[in-house]
Formats: sequence, structure tokens, C-alpha cells
Amino acid sequence: MSRVKALVLGGLWRNNPALVQLLGLCPLLAVTTTLVNGLTLGLATLAVVATTNTIVSMMRRSLIPVVRIPMFVLIIASIVTCIDLLTNALLFELHEILGLFIPLIITNCAILAQAETVASRRPVGESLLAGVATGLGFCGVLVVLGGIREVVGQGTLLAGLDLLVGPWAEGLMIDLPFDGMLVAVLPPGAFFGLAAVLALRNLLDDKAKAPVRRMRPARARRL
Repeated sequence: MSRVKALVLGGLWRNNPALVQLLGLCPLLAVTTTLVNGLTLGLATLAVVATTNTIVSMMRRSLIPVVRIPMFVLIIASIVTCIDLLTNALLFELHEILGLFIPLIITNCAILAQAETVASRRPVGESLLAGVATGLGFCGVLVVLGGIREVVGQGTLLAGLDLLVGPWAEGLMIDLPFDGMLVAVLPPGAFFGLAAVLALRNLLDDKAKAPVRRMRPARARRL
């Protein structure tokens, strides 16, 4: 159970690819103009990293070390191509909005790092769990940052949700009583928003570690 907990917490919080490793920042900053855009790209990334980890783990004993990195890239590229074609067929309008950023998932270093450090060394179950946790951690940051920028920049929340889940979701959009600030949806707003999320993460992490720090001096005095 401790190994499972470590894998889950590592992907979601301790080694979050966006907030700790600072990987995949290009789509993180470019796509998160709305919550729905961030959610869509986050779900696509989650599917890629979970599937890649599973496939790599299944074939880890037969991989030739010299060609493992090109093989990982080939696997990732194949999965991303399938997801890109599916989103183009099923979610055409969202696919047009996201543009090249779905194919650019191939260049996300967090996925390659998962394949190299986790999937090639662990059994299938643990690799899949680590991939899902990492994907959820990255998706969560995309959703939070997209939500912040949408609220501050446009004065709405959940705009365009119908493009993702269907026409029935049109009524779920929240229209706030202000027009928003344009800077939030421009590139500077992405950096300001990411800085705020990073600061919040570090603040919560420091508060969680504070009781442990207080206990250590007391133990030292008793010794």
C-alpha cells in the first residue's frame, strides 16, 4: 500500500510535472485561456501518458537499451496521432481551437520521463497507476489555471463546455457580473496565473511540513 500511495502522491503532488518538474509549460501557458480548453488538453495528455506507461511496461523486458528512447518516442507519437484523429473526428470545433497543441503532446518531456524512469522499471499495474496519477496532476493544473484565467479575463466559467460534452451543457456556463481583464487571457496572464498557482502550491506544502519541522527540534533536545 505504501508503494501505491507514493506513486499516487508523487504524480498528483510531490512530483507534479507542471508544478514541481516544470515540464510541459508550452501547452500549459498557451492553451489555458479557458477551463474547457485546459480540461480537453489535460484529458488528452492523461490518455497518452497512461497508455504509454502501460505499453512500455509490457514490453520492458524485450527493449534493447540502445534504442529505448527512439522506441519510447515512437510509441508516444503513435498514441498522440490516434488521439489527434479522434478529437478531429468527434470534437472538431475544440480540435480547431486547440490547433497544434494536441500533436505537440509528443514533445511533452513529462511523458518521456515517465516512460524512462517508471514504466521501463516497474510492472504494468504500478506503471499504469503512476501514469494516471501524473496525467491527473498535469490535468488538474491545466484546469485550475484555465479556470482562473477564464474568470479573471472573460468573466465567465465553463464557457464552451458544450463543445466537449454536448449541447445539453450550454446552460452550465456561469456568466459573472463583470467583463474581465484582457491581460489575463494574453500571454502575460498565463505567467501571472502560473506564478500564483506555484505560490499556492508552495504555501500549502510549507504548511504541511511545518508540524514535522517543529517536532524535530523537540526530539533533538530529548536526545
